Amino acid sequence: MKSEDHYYASDVLNSNVMDYYATNPGPVDDSVLYDQDKHVSAAVWEGQDRGALRCHEHTSKLDRWLLTEKQIELVKRAGFGYLRLIPAISLDNPLISALVERWRRETNTFHMTVGEMTVSLEDVAYLLGLPIDGKPVIGVTHTACDSVCVRYLGKSPDSGYTSGGMVKLSWLKEAFSECPEDASVEDIECHTRAYLLYLVGSTIYSTTTGNKVPVMYLPLFENFDEAGKYAWGAAALSFLYRALGNASLRSQSTISGCLTLLQCWSYYHLNVGRPKLHHDPIHECFPFVLRWKGKHSGPTSNRDVPFYRKALDSLKPSDVDWCPYANISHTVIPENILNQLILGRSRTMLICFDKAERHLPDRCLRQFGMHQTVPEEVQRWERKTRGVDGGVDLSGKMESELSEWANRSFHIVEAEEDLDEGEYMNWYLRVTRRLVGRPRPISSEFQRMNAALRDIAHVADTLSTHGMDDQQIQSITRIRFVAHECLRDHVGSSTLVVPNSEDDVGKRMRGKERVRRRGMSKRRRKDDPEEYYAAGTNTQTPIYPSAVDVDQGNMYYVENEVDPQHLCLPANASAALSGVSYHVDGARDDYTTDEIDEPEYQQAVEEADEDQLSHGQEESLCETNAGVGVVQQSSLENSENITLQTDYTVTA
Repeated sequence: MKSEDHYYASDVLNSNVMDYYATNPGPVDDSVLYDQDKHVSAAVWEGQDRGALRCHEHTSKLDRWLLTEKQIELVKRAGFGYLRLIPAISLDNPLISALVERWRRETNTFHMTVGEMTVSLEDVAYLLGLPIDGKPVIGVTHTACDSVCVRYLGKSPDSGYTSGGMVKLSWLKEAFSECPEDASVEDIECHTRAYLLYLVGSTIYSTTTGNKVPVMYLPLFENFDEAGKYAWGAAALSFLYRALGNASLRSQSTISGCLTLLQCWSYYHLNVGRPKLHHDPIHECFPFVLRWKGKHSGPTSNRDVPFYRKALDSLKPSDVDWCPYANISHTVIPENILNQLILGRSRTMLICFDKAERHLPDRCLRQFGMHQTVPEEVQRWERKTRGVDGGVDLSGKMESELSEWANRSFHIVEAEEDLDEGEYMNWYLRVTRRLVGRPRPISSEFQRMNAALRDIAHVADTLSTHGMDDQQIQSITRIRFVAHECLRDHVGSSTLVVPNSEDDVGKRMRGKERVRRRGMSKRRRKDDPEEYYAAGTNTQTPIYPSAVDVDQGNMYYVENEVDPQHLCLPANASAALSGVSYHVDGARDDYTTDEIDEPEYQQAVEEADEDQLSHGQEESLCETNAGVGVVQQSSLENSENITLQTDYTVTA
């Protein structure tokens, strides 16, 4: 039986570990995550929360296509018989956004607290029913649509429906969604190719360019039997990997690719945001995405990005199902898909035209029922966008990638017996990003630092130098000087913002978004993730400085009183207040100047969902915040010997 001292030591160790990660979330060793500075997690840690990504899928109108029996047979021969059965699933944008914050393009895996995970070729086969073996999806690029559409669809779209080598999905639906009963064989094939182009353009190859799809896929549908020999599932995964990698950069605000695949992968593997079903789980229906067909129950309105971020930051092994398909009967899986599952463990290159991405199952062996070992080092590779010019055959520019895919069956990872995963976890915790969100908000860290500085200054001020030699006295004097200088810098470089009322600050409208008029036209969340984390942690009240009392227009610091709603602004902000409108939105204060890039703002507005732009909300915001006042601020005393003063502060 373990002693109480042992448990006490263990608690102290765990506390020290959490305190360490609270200030240094990793990686300690940047040999794996060498692009950390570009990653969105770095921005979140710095307090720059971009909110939920705009997710691009265009599946809502797929059911409006009326396919004849002959068309359905051609779709099956082309390899998309199961993909066409998948209904439009409501996307959980905050969940997808939180998953993206855990995705690392250096390894093409999610870096979770329990280890690395990924969407594998095996997942694609199980969830979508797409072939993961076969010829690589690659061909000739196009920068014009007319000639390609005339050849494979029998007609070309008007100029308003095209953009470079892309055609609008709306034109495909308008022109080909219903094939005449008496159509010729040629017309049936043209209508079916149009459907296939619409299908891939709205699901596995959806783009962030609106409702458009590249016509470069059309030649691959010329012969339907030959089309069925392509590894469409591998290409879909390559496309998703590239989309995840792009979205994980701190500068991005959108994501595309097969997000239905990503979301259902999360439902199967993670007990985070998993919906409750109105019906019994469908295990005997293929593909397995159909398990999540229909309406879901359970609370979702309050599940915003900070909610999911915190859930993933605190993910436990019990929240992970490494092998969710193990107990599903394989009798429902088509034989051709079943025979390809071995490639789910292939360390290879995935190809979708100009997108080549590494598939690294050796980093996620537990997803295949194996013990995890320290994986091989990932060779760095530069992602290039090839084939800018029309008529370029990418096969000649991707020889090394095509060679890797050709040898895919020779690189199947195998299990190693009797392994202790402790070695892996010790290595992993050094190279990973342990946390995305701060356990304590930046404002709290600032207050803790100021409290510590005041303590140091007080000790230095009151410490008796009797009996000290000159060097010791000089050291104490130096400590006193540095502490007071830091306090002066912190207080002198900030002003305090006082909300109109507690009601203004207390409004929490989590889970919703809207476009804000900001110079950069960035979409922001209404919630302040820092306040979310503050509410979720049991921290003691910081000592100093924190709150303000307002007395006849003057403002001054008060010790031992904290109002986490108060925000700090640079001291020079007051000089620009004449052109600023002050908005209190929920628990967040936003400042926007009148000088706005209207084209960028208008574009952002047009992209926003209708529920994100409520006219009534905008009017109420303007009415709530009448204006901004600048008042003189009283002197701030830091110690007996030093008086610090800030010229102005901002009040509503």
